[in-house]
Amino acid sequence: MEQKNWSVVRRAVGYLRYDTDAELAVLEELYGHLRLWVNFFSPQMKLKEKTRQGARVTKRYDVARTPYLRVLASPKVSAKAKATLTRQYRTLNPAQLKRDIGRCQDRLLKQAKLKEDRRRKEVRSATASRALSVRQRFPRSRAS
Repeated sequence: MEQKNWSVVRRAVGYLRYDTDAELAVLEELYGHLRLWVNFFSPQMKLKEKTRQGARVTKRYDVARTPYLRVLASPKVSAKAKATLTRQYRTLNPAQLKRDIGRCQDRLLKQAKLKEDRRRKEVRSATASRALSVRQRFPRSRAS
């Protein structure tokens, strides 16, 4: 995931801080769906060659294909592994995957909003109690 940090992870979950157990559970579910979406249904262009002529750099890219199709075309991968991937591919529904990803994203945002609301409420109550303790220590002087 680190290699595709912006194009996959940050685009899917954003830049909020997810640090609770509930958020972790949703992130794990989201990454499970996201892994399937990226590897089976998201075509990517791979850099074939990069040439430099003075200060000018020219890049040539391969045809955009999904990682799944690249594995099927690779002679280095065993036929058994290819058959396993093909069976998994046939069980997938891209529309359902996108719905599941969206549902997880909605749950993450909802949990982040609840966490932020709780934090604001705690700050407000802490501020109010500090103000109360200051008023108790320094009561207003009454004009006679």
